[in-house]
Amino acid sequence: MGSKREHSAPAAVEIGLPADCRMAAQAALLAELLGALDAPATQLDGSAVERVDTAALQLLTLFRREALSRGCAVSWRGASTTLCEAAETLGLIKALDLPAAVPA
Repeated sequence: MGSKREHSAPAAVEIGLPADCRMAAQAALLAELLGALDAPATQLDGSAVERVDTAALQLLTLFRREALSRGCAVSWRGASTTLCEAAETLGLIKALDLPAAVPA
């Protein structure tokens, strides 16, 4: 008795990526943030941010929480309107402790 195998091709899935996916930038940002966790203080500069996604904001929020739990100070040098608006939309202004937006 042999086993019967049905060979069927898996259904193709198409995923349309946005023009600015930011995956590479988030990987680089993650490496920098992880390295900063051992520093006594970290200053973030978000004044140049033109595009930001939920994943990046979640990453920044987690970094701030972890740094503060380790006794590290986290401050902002600046934050763009885009960054502040996105954080406000997601309810993360307080969690990120963002300063007032810096006009572009």
